[in-house]
Amino acid sequence: MSTLPDPAWPVVVLALIQVVDGVLCVKPARFVAACLEGVRFPRRWWRLLPPLKFAAAAGLIAGVWVPPLGALTCAALVAYFVVAITMHIAARDFGRYLFVNAAGMLTLSVATGLYCFVLA
Repeated sequence: MSTLPDPAWPVVVLALIQVVDGVLCVKPARFVAACLEGVRFPRRWWRLLPPLKFAAAAGLIAGVWVPPLGALTCAALVAYFVVAITMHIAARDFGRYLFVNAAGMLTLSVATGLYCFVLA
């Protein structure tokens, strides 16, 4: 195990965002449902999103104490958002959900992942 990253706030902020996102996906908020419908994500799979987002948050928080785990979790989030962006492009959904939400979260995940890899 490594020492605690200093500062740990980038990892904690990304974890909090994942928790909020997971809560918003439990009974999808209107804008979350619109995004999922916009990329034609099958409704039967929507229930998988909250556990994935909560697991990401848990991996990030554990990564504060075990930086390689935080880095691995960030890599998984990067993959998730690359898939999300690909789905937006395939659905020709070039609006706010692509450019603000998915691309913004990809950027934040990459930045936090680089931070974790430097500490790992």
